[in-house]
Amino acid sequence: MSGRPGAPSYNPRMAQSFDICIRGAGVVGRTLALLLARERLHVALVASPGPASPATSDVRAYALNAASRQLLESLRSWPDSQHATPVAHMQVAGDQDGEVHFDATAQGVPALAWIVDVPALEARLAEAVRFQPQVEVVQAPVAAPLTVVCEGRASRTREEFGAEFDLAPYPHHAIATRLACEKPHGQVARQWFAPDGSILAFLPLDGEGGSAVAVVWSVAPQQAIDLLALDPETFAQRLQAASQGALGALRTTSDRVAWPLQQARARHWCGALPSAAPASWVLAGDAAHNVHPLTGQGLNLGLGDAQVLARVLAGRDTWRSVSDLRLLRRYERERKTALLPMGLATDGLQQLFARPEGPWQQLRNWGMKGFERSGPLKDWMARQAMGTH
Repeated sequence: MSGRPGAPSYNPRMAQSFDICIRGAGVVGRTLALLLARERLHVALVASPGPASPATSDVRAYALNAASRQLLESLRSWPDSQHATPVAHMQVAGDQDGEVHFDATAQGVPALAWIVDVPALEARLAEAVRFQPQVEVVQAPVAAPLTVVCEGRASRTREEFGAEFDLAPYPHHAIATRLACEKPHGQVARQWFAPDGSILAFLPLDGEGGSAVAVVWSVAPQQAIDLLALDPETFAQRLQAASQGALGALRTTSDRVAWPLQQARARHWCGALPSAAPASWVLAGDAAHNVHPLTGQGLNLGLGDAQVLARVLAGRDTWRSVSDLRLLRRYERERKTALLPMGLATDGLQQLFARPEGPWQQLRNWGMKGFERSGPLKDWMARQAMGTH
């Protein structure tokens, strides 16, 4: 069916009129559809119908950097201030006395990042898509010269197209939930590395004066099972202890969800499809790569994919099809290059803090102290994370 009110039912015979079919209508898929529509490309956006009333609330919140904000604002899809909380400070505490602090004022920027409520962002993107005549929302894939796979880390289409996915599981599961806190968050994103290798993050929500946070707690699989089995009050008490009482008494305000963590990357991000007419496929977002959430860069990387793919396709010669593999490989090379340093840094930090032995604790806390005093290195890392490099 069409995604626009009052539009006629989708006719399969129209399939060949599409330039691009995007499989997956999450944040990355919708953003890409809007970017391609600006280039006068006719896009089919595949959005599988979900349940009328989800069994659990959506607790997702992501840290978006300045580059992602600029991109979404250009599409008139940036959420309002209640759903996009600016991070003025970031505090990272090691498992001994090592600490790292980042400050927006010291960096000369209005915010280090914005903690964005994903359901609110998806609603804004869906509204923009609804009023974009170049995008048709469909409920099943259609034939097109180019198919873009944006289905997330568990993509079935990636497997269907034969794209090999090199996956390295981490010995942790992530637990996500929402909290109401006794004290206001003060626009501070907080992170604690514990001696047992667990990592806890509190991300500020509900605007500048809010006292709610989104939680991402990376713990061992059995610990995740045990924590999910606790009643809400006891679970909140565990979080209060793990956060060293930084925000006072805590109360859960949402369901708890958990998933296994992994580092992964597809070996090839594009390829040809067997069809009568020339057709190709390409991967973007979590369908192409996964990183540990400890640096909060997953969605920024996916939005970067969308922006670069749209730019490469828009800059093609007039005679060149969007299915041309030389174009798609150009996108693949550029994004793999951009992903490499962030993937290495994220994986390296996870591996460093996963070692509970005393010498490793001393080494990493010594390293945190040195990094805090490093000046240019610290500023460079901040610019990389903020997307202002």
